[in-house]
Amino acid sequence: MALDHYLFPDWPAPTAVRAAVTLRSGGHSEGPYASFNLGSHVGDSEAAVMANRAQLERELQLPCAPQWLEQIHSDKVVAAGSDGIVRTADASYATGPGVVCAVLTADCLPLLLCDREGSRVAAVHAGWRGLAAGVVRNTVAALDCQPENLLAWLGPAIGPDVFETGVDVLEAFFENAQSAAHTEQMAQCFRPHSRKPLHFLADIYALARAELQALGVGAVYGGDRCTVNDAENFYSYRRDKTTGRMASLIWLRP
Repeated sequence: MALDHYLFPDWPAPTAVRAAVTLRSGGHSEGPYASFNLGSHVGDSEAAVMANRAQLERELQLPCAPQWLEQIHSDKVVAAGSDGIVRTADASYATGPGVVCAVLTADCLPLLLCDREGSRVAAVHAGWRGLAAGVVRNTVAALDCQPENLLAWLGPAIGPDVFETGVDVLEAFFENAQSAAHTEQMAQCFRPHSRKPLHFLADIYALARAELQALGVGAVYGGDRCTVNDAENFYSYRRDKTTGRMASLIWLRP
């Protein structure tokens, strides 16, 4: 089975942990959603999205349909279920096999977590609002294990050369800093924009690493794929506005 329209994390996760990120190719959607759009809320044909989701389950041999979320850029975390109910949150976690954690993105950062024993996993939608509000912090707490026992992988997101922000973004992170050292780390994640006063270029990968480090999670991988600059492989809301969504998934093998 050809799986060239998936990206598989390069990280030392236990063999029980399975994870994947969809690319935009290889599916049924057309137009600006071409072609493997997994988002049902972006204006794409419902039939195409359902066909893509069925293909996803079949190709990755998932144990059940993923726990799809209504993502609201919050700090809310829920336990993933296999009942088909869409839950309102920006992260989900599982402490056993039989459920699949998933988030949808098109510039926001997808962040995957697992423990070194392969007994718990989580998927986080870490856009800047949720990241600043503490969604990663709350997900690490929900996994209920020592942070140094966790591995993190940062999936495709908007890169540091194109993520323009205003002062409001900078202030949001500073307001939720966990320490003076954390504030200093986050300050280094923003560069003044050379042509726009009071604007910055933000590095969401570095912001996530700073948050994870402050939480005690030192094993962090990924964080080197820019969705905006790679139109062949990734959807990007900032680049295209009307576009599809990639899915980042993680689950435990029985």
